Amino acid sequence: MSQVDNNNTEEFLDEDMSVDIILEDGKTVNCNIITILTVNDKDYIVLQPEDNNEDATDAEVWFYRYEEDEDDVNAEPVLSYIDDDAEYEAVEEAFDEFLDDDFYDSMGPDA
Repeated sequence: MSQVDNNNTEEFLDEDMSVDIILEDGKTVNCNIITILTVNDKDYIVLQPEDNNEDATDAEVWFYRYEEDEDDVNAEPVLSYIDDDAEYEAVEEAFDEFLDDDFYDSMGPDA
């Protein structure tokens, strides 16, 4: 399981936000938060490492299970690996749909 160090814990859907992910080897990677998706009643966060030098179309993203403590609004969210292939594929498909919707929304009503 990875740890998350939030730079800001407020609502971030309309803001650029990032988190520091501490990997199992102790390396810290700063990641931009792309979105949080709900798939089959579970939440997942989509992160993009900041040091990713690839084109936006080929950029690497990471998917994690995302859980908040409903009883403690000040608690840090918990991120955990997605070990199940079917679960991972469902999240990947939901993210592809998110990208498609985002692309078409950015084209405006005349597209």
